[in-house]
Amino acid sequence: MTLTSQLPPAVKRLAHAGSVGYGRVTAGGRMLPSFLICGGQRCGTTSLYRALADHPVVVKAVLHKGVHYFDTDYQRGPRWYRAHFPLRATAALVEARWGVPAQTFESSPYYMYHPHAGPRIAADLPGVRLIALVRDPVERAYSQHAHELARGFETEPDFARALALEPSRVDGELARMLADPAYQSFSHQHHAYRARGEYVTHLRRLVELVGPDRVHVVEAERFFARPQESYDGVLDFLGLPRLGYPAFERHNARPRAMDMPERVAQELKEHFLPYNEQLCAFLGREVSWSP
Repeated sequence: MTLTSQLPPAVKRLAHAGSVGYGRVTAGGRMLPSFLICGGQRCGTTSLYRALADHPVVVKAVLHKGVHYFDTDYQRGPRWYRAHFPLRATAALVEARWGVPAQTFESSPYYMYHPHAGPRIAADLPGVRLIALVRDPVERAYSQHAHELARGFETEPDFARALALEPSRVDGELARMLADPAYQSFSHQHHAYRARGEYVTHLRRLVELVGPDRVHVVEAERFFARPQESYDGVLDFLGLPRLGYPAFERHNARPRAMDMPERVAQELKEHFLPYNEQLCAFLGREVSWSP
C-alpha cells in the first residue's frame, strides 16, 4: 500500500491535480508508455498491473494505474497524457543500474472495448505493445454487474434484469460514438455485460491496428492458477529481463452475495459459445473455460 492510497479522496484529487499540473510543465522530459494493459474489465488487470509495477526495470505511471486518455480523456491532449509518466531522467537512472532500458505503462480496461481507443493508440504510440486479459465471459459479466452496482453506475440490482435491459441501453450508442468522437456513452462503458465479453471481436480489431506481434493475450484463470508462468510470458513479450517474482495477489475481487442463477448462466453460455470458439481459433489454443 502506498502513502497516496491511504489519503482521503479529496486530498488524493488535489495531489493528483498538482502532480499532473507539474507534469504538464515538464512534459517534454517525460516518458511515454512502451506498453499498455488495455483490458478487459474484471479480468485481473489490476493484479497484473501490480505485479508488473514491481518489476525493477518498470517505472509505473504517476499516482494511479488507469489514465483513460485514449477513451474518455483524449480531448485533454498529449501534454496532459505525458504528464502522467515518469521523467526520462528517472528512466536513465534505472537503465544505469540494471543495464536495460526502463519501461513505463498504464492500465485502462476500457481501451480494448472503446471504438476510438485502438486507432488513437496506434497513431500516437507507434511500436507500443498491448496486453489483453480475458476471462470466462459468463463470470466476467456477473462480476461487472456487481462492480457497477457497488460503484453506483448500475441501478438494477437483479442481474437477469440488467441483462434484459442491455440491448435497449446500448442501442445506437456505438453509432453515436463513431459519428462523434467526443461523444461519451455511459451505458456503452458501464452496461455492456455481454458485448464486453465478446473478446475475439475486440482482439481482431487491435491486431488489425498494431499487428499480431504486438498483442499478447493472458487468460485470467491461468494467471491466477500459475502466476509465474503467465508472468514470464508477459516479460518475454515485453523484452523485460527475468529478475525474480513479485508477490502475486488478487486485487479488486468482490465477494458474491449469491451465485448466478443457473438459467441465466446457461443463457450466457449459449450466447458466448460462438465467440469462444472463434477465440480459440484466433489464439490457436483452447481457452481455460472451454467445455
